[in-house]
Amino acid sequence: MSSTLEQQVEAHGRTVEIRVNKKPVEVKGPRVTGLEIKQAAIAQGVKIEVDFILSEELPSGETKVIGNGDVVTVTKHSKFTAIADDDNS
Repeated sequence: MSSTLEQQVEAHGRTVEIRVNKKPVEVKGPRVTGLEIKQAAIAQGVKIEVDFILSEELPSGETKVIGNGDVVTVTKHSKFTAIADDDNS
């Protein structure tokens, strides 16, 4: 079994620095909800609101929409984008 010290530490719950709209945000990880990510980002000065749509930027280059109640596992490499839901169609 191979795992890094970082993975072992994160598995026990610690602060993880992620990126939201390219800005560093610390969250209590490694498992957090979309709402917790947005609330942490807002508290740390990222100009978003809790009703913004949150997407995770995947290593493949694709994005995955994360709902407020969806639980995701974050690492220091996790990147998210939050944009206003202004689709009025």
